[in-house]
Amino acid sequence: MKSSRSEFITLRGLHMHIRHWGDPQAPKLFMAHGWMDVAASFQFVVDALQNEWHVIAPDWRGFGLTESPIVQSYWFPDYIADLDAILQHYSADQAVNLLGHSMGGNIAMIYAGVRPERVAKLINLEGFGMPMTQAKQAPGRYRKWLDELREVPSLRNYANIEEVVARLQKTNPRLSNERAAFLAQHWSRENAQGEREILADAAHKNSSPLLYHVDEVLECWQNIAAPVLWIEAKETDIWRMIGSKEQARAEIDRRMQYIPQIQTKMIADAGHMLHHDQPEILGRLIEDFLA
Repeated sequence: MKSSRSEFITLRGLHMHIRHWGDPQAPKLFMAHGWMDVAASFQFVVDALQNEWHVIAPDWRGFGLTESPIVQSYWFPDYIADLDAILQHYSADQAVNLLGHSMGGNIAMIYAGVRPERVAKLINLEGFGMPMTQAKQAPGRYRKWLDELREVPSLRNYANIEEVVARLQKTNPRLSNERAAFLAQHWSRENAQGEREILADAAHKNSSPLLYHVDEVLECWQNIAAPVLWIEAKETDIWRMIGSKEQARAEIDRRMQYIPQIQTKMIADAGHMLHHDQPEILGRLIEDFLA
């Protein structure tokens, strides 16, 4: 297992945790994790990379070891601004190779369309976007948000590390005991009561009052200048966010048409956490694309 090192930097008023792998003089590859995940989640795919890379992966605000802002809700544009600040900090004068998984993929895709000159190549792992919304949903969405703000959200604690391992394997049965044990150490920490608490701000559970405007997102996507490698997992269940499998496939294919330069790959025997399930295959695809 390749060793990583932690760095803490202050950006946009937040104490942010950045995980690094590899020689700082090697070519940079930025990796952006998904919702309820952490930067260390990329360990297995970093291990699978054959060439020398300086992999730079942040914990998003309110996740992992990055500070949680004092908020009741999280706003998606903040992640885009955080990414902009991170790239400016580590690669102010050079376009970057950028990989994002799930929420991280959605952040990376929008960012690459907003600042196309900042991204050289882009790898999107299951960053399909959110379900389409309609204006008539706005009153109900605002009401739901207001109702949630009346309660203090919480995340479940676990009695010990073994329970965290079991929780991870329940979500993803493909996880080996070894990989689940590694992830559990980075996904949780021991609190003063001796329990394991998840390294995520419970405020992430609150809804956003803002609707997802897919037309705005696609306007960003079609402005991407970088070649895009779009990777899906054959056994993913993320389609449930969009509708039935048939509806999701049609909508995903429609959205992909807005990306000017796109290569698509499908990884078999993998679910949504494909960087855990098939890191060796994913590593080869990444390096072939970046070569």
